[in-house]
Parts: sequence; structure tokens; C-alpha cells
Amino acid sequence: MASTPDELDAVLARSAGAAEVLRTIPDEVRARWMNAVADAIDAARDELVAIAMDETHIAEARLIGEVARTTGQLRLLADVVREGSYLEVVLDAADPTTTPPRPDLRRLLVPLGTVANFAASNFPFAFSVAGGDTAAALAAGCPVVVKAHSGHPRLSYRTAEVVTAALEAAGAPEGTFALVEGRETGSALIAHPVVKAGSFTGSVAGGRALFDIAAGRPDPIPFYGELGSVNPVVITVDAAAARATELAEGLVASFTLGSGQLCTKPGIVLVPAGSGIPSIAAAAVGAPAPARLLTDAIDAAFTGGWAQLGDIDGLTVLVDSTEIDGEGVTPGLAVASVDAFLTEPRLREELFGPATLLVEYTTPAEVFLALDLLEGSLTGTIHAEPGEDIDQLVAVLSERVGRLLFSGWPTGVAVTWSQQHGGPWPATTSLHTSVGASSLRRFLRPLTYQSAPESVLPAALRDGNPLGIPRRVNGVLELP
Repeated sequence: MASTPDELDAVLARSAGAAEVLRTIPDEVRARWMNAVADAIDAARDELVAIAMDETHIAEARLIGEVARTTGQLRLLADVVREGSYLEVVLDAADPTTTPPRPDLRRLLVPLGTVANFAASNFPFAFSVAGGDTAAALAAGCPVVVKAHSGHPRLSYRTAEVVTAALEAAGAPEGTFALVEGRETGSALIAHPVVKAGSFTGSVAGGRALFDIAAGRPDPIPFYGELGSVNPVVITVDAAAARATELAEGLVASFTLGSGQLCTKPGIVLVPAGSGIPSIAAAAVGAPAPARLLTDAIDAAFTGGWAQLGDIDGLTVLVDSTEIDGEGVTPGLAVASVDAFLTEPRLREELFGPATLLVEYTTPAEVFLALDLLEGSLTGTIHAEPGEDIDQLVAVLSERVGRLLFSGWPTGVAVTWSQQHGGPWPATTSLHTSVGASSLRRFLRPLTYQSAPESVLPAALRDGNPLGIPRRVNGVLELP
């Protein structure tokens, strides 16, 4: 049921109050809140997974793993907060001998305020109510208002209850976290003056609409959207000759994982003509069992998009995706000539679901012509053999992706300090990552204190480093 305008105003009033309190809460306390939320979700795992299975049709084993990822990223970001380098503290002592004279300057990052998080459908835990965006915002010291996804409403509501109860028991102020529902509510949420940033994972159309609202406000706010991505893969001639079967079978396992409903699914794969990879991949797909997609809307978009490919000259369907009433869809695999790929824009668009497109090339020049037509993606993958000269390929792909792989397949995103889950438009609307330690940076802004009395300085900026965190002092990095 959609939240009413009055309900939304009340939620955001409480959130605004919480934002004032959270600015003064020590990092260690906030880290304990996050661990408390993680513990509570782990304790409720079996109940939550049962609800998720019923609403999303995702297998139990994957959902159990996703809960572990969700609580793991909460705990990782709690550790990031404790470590302290996320604050990017810089101190420059006054120096009257410089030209112009330098005052005492002390800089750190501070929380933006209330964050509106739009939950995703394809990860009902890890990118939803208590997922990475919520964890990052809380870690940064920002209250969070989550707009629930319509694809799993009961799970959203129950997860929100678990999170709210855990935060309350841990001592977090009222308004630190809340859940709202409804498409119109989401539009009103991102436009509300209390909200200082937005985060989103979903379609290009939906994300662009919210992005435009955020940018069109009287006070524009940052909007961090993860949108469409085709995640190109290039297989060199030498790699295809050395390991065609391994690569073909690995591709099938990757593009069918999660019924192809992962944002890092390899959607376009450039392979040498005559490599045999298309026929090996088709055999690996075989006669698969159908799987239900996450929502009726995703199902309709996938089946309609696949059907439209059938009339494209130069494209051959190797394994036809079919829809079986009540049971879902089967994977699809197609191969196109590079000429068709260069002339038909539809072949370069994301098709969210269990399908991928192989593009056969005959010369390296054709690979670069194809890559030049691609928009930004979350990932790019190169399969080459040791000793091959791939410098130009690396240079071209690195301009178009946020994560560049040299072995394996892009499905699967490790939650680490070094992860980058973002890329040039339309993969994301920003330069930041939505996964890993740096995800906090989206919800922080820099603030410098000039010639400030010690009594008003945050603890992180005070003489003597009372928090014992990494700081750069007069240009020199000092570690505790």
C-alpha cells in the first residue's frame, strides 16, 4: 500500500531530527549499530528467506548466500567507520611566511543528511531494504528512508521491522531508518526538501526519471543511480584457440546465473569467427528448464526484447528463448556478424534476463569498431593468452567500464575495500562505487574549519589525534 503524503512528511520530519543527532554520534557507536542490524538479520534469516522465495522465485541457496553478503557488507562498513580513513582528514598548520599567509586549515568529510534509497528487485537483500546503499548511508552518518520495491513488498516490510527494532535496541534515535511504499511516493520522496541524496538500482528509464527530479529541484541533490549495463567481453584469437570449450561453458554459466537478472551479466561477447565457441555454447545451454523471472514487468520486457531480435539481418538464433505458462522462460543465445552489430543499434542494448549475444569478428580492427559504439558498462572482460599484446584493448575498455577483468566472468561482485561497482553512463549516474568501502563517499561532503577554536572542532580534527585515525598533517600522511 502506498504511503500517503502526510505519512511521508511525518517520516521525513523524524528523519530530519535524526540527522541532527547523527552528526554528533561517535563513529564507534554508529559501528555498533550496524553490527546490531547485521546480527538481527542473521537471526531472522530463515524467516526472511522463506518470504523472499515466495515473492521472488529465487532459489533458497542463493538467498541464503545473499543474506550473508548483506550482513557481511554491514560489518565491513562498520570496520571502515572504525578505521577512520574514510573521513579524509587533512590538517595544515598556520604559516605566516607563505604568500599569501596560510591560516590554520582543517578538513574532513561530514554526512550529507537524509538519504532516499530506492530498493532493487534483483537482489531482495543485498541491494534492497538493508542492502549496500542503506549500509553505506548509515555508515556515513546519514538517516535512510527506503522506498520499497513492489516486487517483494512483504519481504521489504518484514526486513524493515527487523532493522528498525535492531537500531532502536542499539540506541539509535527515532528516524534513523524508515520504509515507504508506492511509485508516486518515490517521486515525492526524491523531491522532498529534507532529502539530501538519492540512491537507486534499476532500469535506465526509472533511474533517469528520478535523476531528472533530483537535478530539477530548487536545491539539486546528488543522485547515485545504477542503471543499464551490457558488460562487454572480448575473447582473442589465441584464447579461443587454446580454450574454446572452457570459455564457452564459462560464458553459459555466467549469463544464465540468476536467470540472467544480474547487473553484471555478460550481454555482448566478441569472439573470433570460426572459433567454434558459438556452437559449443549452444550445446552447453542444451535444453534448460524454464525459470520464473522476478516480476511480470521484467518478464514482459525480456520476452518482448528477445522477440524483436528475430527480424535482424545477420543474426542467427542458436538457442531460442521460450516462455512456458506458469513456469517462466528458458535462456536464449544468438550470434551476429560484426557488420550487423555495427549497423543495428538494437543489438547494442541491454536485454535484462537469461540471454546473451555473440558477435563474430575477423580482424582486431573490427573489435575496436564494435567497442567504440558501446556506452558505459559496469564491467569489461578480456580473455587473452600470456604474452599477447592487449595494451590497446585494455586502453579502450578501461575508458568504458568501472571494473576490468582479465580472467573469469563478471557475475559476482566481491564486497571489499578495493571494489568498484559503477561505470560511465548509463551504467551509473556518477563516478562512485555502490559496493565496497568507498561506497560511503557518496553520502559525505567536505567541510574545512579555518582558524577554529579547539572547542568547536570535531574530535577527528583536534590536536593530538584523539581518535587515533589516519590523518595527513602538513602534507605528511600520519598513521596511528
